[in-house]
Amino acid sequence: MTAIKVTPPTAPLPTRPWFRVAFGVFAVAWSGNEFTPLLNLYRQVDGLSATAVFILLGVYVLGIVPALLVGGPASDKYGRRPVLASAPFIAAAGSAVLAFGAHSMALLLIGRILSGIALGLCMAVGTSWIKELSQPPFESGNVPGTGAKRAGLSLTIGFGLGAVIAAALAQWAAHPTLLPFIISGLLGLLAGFWQLPTPETAGPGHSSRVPDRLITALKVPSSAERRFLLVVLPTAAWVFGMCGVAYAVLPALLDDKVSAAPIGFSGLMCLVTLGVGFVTQQFAGRMHRTRSSHGLRVAMALTVLTLAMAVVSAVTVSIWFSVLTAAVAGVAYGSLLQGGLREVQSIARADDLAGLTGVYYSIAYVGFFLPMVLSMVSDWLPYAWSLAVLAVLAVAELVVISVFSGLHPKARFVLARVRRAAGRA
Repeated sequence: MTAIKVTPPTAPLPTRPWFRVAFGVFAVAWSGNEFTPLLNLYRQVDGLSATAVFILLGVYVLGIVPALLVGGPASDKYGRRPVLASAPFIAAAGSAVLAFGAHSMALLLIGRILSGIALGLCMAVGTSWIKELSQPPFESGNVPGTGAKRAGLSLTIGFGLGAVIAAALAQWAAHPTLLPFIISGLLGLLAGFWQLPTPETAGPGHSSRVPDRLITALKVPSSAERRFLLVVLPTAAWVFGMCGVAYAVLPALLDDKVSAAPIGFSGLMCLVTLGVGFVTQQFAGRMHRTRSSHGLRVAMALTVLTLAMAVVSAVTVSIWFSVLTAAVAGVAYGSLLQGGLREVQSIARADDLAGLTGVYYSIAYVGFFLPMVLSMVSDWLPYAWSLAVLAVLAVAELVVISVFSGLHPKARFVLARVRRAAGRA
């Protein structure tokens, strides 16, 4: 008699624990990135300069970085739920401040920082929680990297839809400085309440290596790993640097040519960049090798190509070539994000996954300061030249990660010589 194997039914997607967290990450990413295509709006409404609006774009990093660096280790010690529960509600508060502070630079700065705090918590804690909920005992049969893929896609979809819908509302609907943020605020409240029943995966009772004090957890031992320092970190800032170039710098260069619908065009650039990034993340994992930097090397080569195309866009001021550049930037962004997250999740120890994720994203978000820096130096260094300098820097970093890749035959030899020289000194 032949035994019949019965496969247990798979739970519907919305009831799976990881999906509740992913929806929270999606909602917070929506509120964090919807401001980006509205840069032209605030230049029109408040008469802000390009540098001022780029400061508003980058300032939420001041909320992101502390939340990443403290939130990740805190969740490793106390648990994911206690730390992440507040993030969607903080995002909703940030949206409320932005909605009613359109004519106040101080309120805009506060709203952006609140959005950054929420996003930082989601990126460190949410990414780790999704990874843990995508493996046994919560799910079985998933291939390695499933958690990183789900987390990256949740962020990307939120970034993309938030920007596109905000741009469309601001360009063609009534109350352009109010309506987009009301919608994101309501979405944050919904995500916050729906996320609350998610099962815990970290903190007391879930790891034998939970540190006694938070200050101990903040040390993140895995951040000193050679592979993290020499292969992963050199690529991190380019993740959101690609986004900043594609949908902040290039639209600013095309102001005169898209004057009929500047906010709509910024939304289009966000859609192209993040849409292509979303598709790329479906396949980028195939380039990843556990002991080789092949995937990140390809991603950095795409970064160099994006910056070279951005130079051409700055010179030609071509709408269609700029859209094509945004598409290539999306491929680079998706490849960098998936490669970086997979590396982080393979390097991290059981007790510092969220902490290491926080360190990685902290460096990644430095890339959002690129538009501000390029604008500040544009009076004496034109955009084409400054983008060319960035391309040269990206080439140098591609060389670095190639030399120090885990399987590169020269890596151990070079490091051994460095250590011997340091010992003699």
